[in-house]
Amino acid sequence: MKRRDFLKRSGQAVALAAVSGATGQYFYDRQRLPHAPVFQKQQIFDVPTDPALPVVSMARHPDPARALRASLDAVGGIRRFVHAGERITIKPNIGWDRAAEQAANTNPVLVAEMVRLCREAGAEEVIVTDISCNDPRRCFLRSGIRAAAEEAGARVILPADEEFMQVNMHGQLLGVWPVLRHFVQTDRFINMPIVKHHSLTGCTLGMKNLYGILGGRRNRLHQEIDQSIVDLATFVRPTVTVIDATRVLLRGGPQGGSLDDVSAENTVLCTTDQVAGDARAAEFLGLQAEDVGHLVLADRSGLGSLDYRAAGYAEVSA
Repeated sequence: MKRRDFLKRSGQAVALAAVSGATGQYFYDRQRLPHAPVFQKQQIFDVPTDPALPVVSMARHPDPARALRASLDAVGGIRRFVHAGERITIKPNIGWDRAAEQAANTNPVLVAEMVRLCREAGAEEVIVTDISCNDPRRCFLRSGIRAAAEEAGARVILPADEEFMQVNMHGQLLGVWPVLRHFVQTDRFINMPIVKHHSLTGCTLGMKNLYGILGGRRNRLHQEIDQSIVDLATFVRPTVTVIDATRVLLRGGPQGGSLDDVSAENTVLCTTDQVAGDARAAEFLGLQAEDVGHLVLADRSGLGSLDYRAAGYAEVSA
């Protein structure tokens, strides 16, 4: 190869590598969008309270789909949350370029089963999406969520600039912020976090998982992370939160990596009170809810109950 041709091809390869390496940053680190702010205070997707039902249920079984169905039935079943003809947005944690076994992302078997349940209830469309921290294409693929969700009948959406809208959350910390439109332009919002350690908050559960609806420089929120989480959970009220404790990342979160840090718990929780659900889920990490700053703040704000047993708790057989 002539020296001129070699340099030309080498330059093209370097340019391609640079573009590929910047993909994740491109998708989640936006600052300027062409859309005018849409002034909305809350997106309340929750269902009416039913005093006959627990607000937190928990089921254990080696088959994640079976555990999910049992836990969901205990809080009223899928038809309490999804009606025929509705558009459903499911928000797993797909933040990291990790395999399912590493417990950094939501179990793809659970995501697929929730898609099937929504379809069984007559949902017109089921969307599965998230705003990843690593390169979203790699995260959606390596996590196994894209393939599993599509096979179950979902439309899997990778975030793109034109999919964002500016939303005023009217929070104490969060004002106008870019939000992926599928999280606000939907009939039902199902939050599907995984239980794992987090280096800043001690844990990332249901409320912290809502960070994944935001574009922009989310790391700017870390200085007041507890208030930002509460602002988010006040703005978005999920229809139901399905907490994945099938594999729990005990250390090294939120990204993880070592299988030695993962504990198999084979458990699924469903909740209509995101504070109470997180309070129970924190115990898988050896934490008491009273020691988790954003849970205490959420309880004081009236967002939910820190005392999940008093709120209504059930452990059921799968």
